[in-house]
Amino acid sequence: MSNDAVTAIAEPQVTRNRRAAEFWYYFSENKGAVIGLVVFAILLVVALLASVIAPHAPSAQYRDAILVPPVWLEGGRAAYPLGTDAVGRDILSRLIYGAQYSLFIGVVVTTIALVGGIIIGVIAGYARGWVDTVIMRVMDIILAFPSLLLALVLVAVLGPGLLNAMIAIALVLQPHFVRLTRAAVMAEKSKDYVTAARVAGAGHFRLMFKTILPNCMAPLIVQATLSFSNAILDAAALGFLGMGAQPPTPEWGTMLAEAREFILRAWWVVTFPGLAILVTVLAINLVGDGLRDALDPKLKRS
Repeated sequence: MSNDAVTAIAEPQVTRNRRAAEFWYYFSENKGAVIGLVVFAILLVVALLASVIAPHAPSAQYRDAILVPPVWLEGGRAAYPLGTDAVGRDILSRLIYGAQYSLFIGVVVTTIALVGGIIIGVIAGYARGWVDTVIMRVMDIILAFPSLLLALVLVAVLGPGLLNAMIAIALVLQPHFVRLTRAAVMAEKSKDYVTAARVAGAGHFRLMFKTILPNCMAPLIVQATLSFSNAILDAAALGFLGMGAQPPTPEWGTMLAEAREFILRAWWVVTFPGLAILVTVLAINLVGDGLRDALDPKLKRS
């Protein structure tokens, strides 16, 4: 093989490495984003190893340990580091297993909203005309309702449950992806490389999803990260209202709903699930800020 051929093969790899190094440079400049990434990585490990890390089964009830306080308080027990709830379930174990539900909710909801939003947004931005008008007016109607209220209505129609809650949240979040994709496609559609592909004989499908879409992904990745945290927060809210995951599922919002009546006499039953939601959503939002800094050319610092 000639030296020119070796160089031609090596150049794409060098370019990818350079882009990865540049991305990490701008991402790591945001210290909050790095901290958020570390916290999210820890959460991911905890969720994947829940059956190994958790000291108890999430639904196991210990009738001799009702509302036991955390281990550092008087009356606490080492077997229940964060205490127990009103039916004697270990809070730490339920929080650990709850991480699985939170990540599952975030992945499913974001995937549905992202894929559906991209397809609809690309069609609206590329086709324009009455197709664009109809799609965007429907999206405007969805955005006119408060997101949580609309999700509640959809869950009420579909029926309470974690699956229906995820579908409702995905439908509520989808208009954000549609509008963002449409705007990016409209900006890219008139550029020279699209015109060149059209002259070369590329069909509409190839132009939309092979030529234009890859150049619109940066803002969509950032939006997906933020929607991930919104999905977790909305699912917790629906669970708290009794319309999401149903007991005894160890979902953080459902844990908060079950602990409402013990706020004054057993603060730990409410505090720790609330802190889990706070830390998770904050970490993901910080990662989203870092992705925005790294992927948006306008925000890159020299």
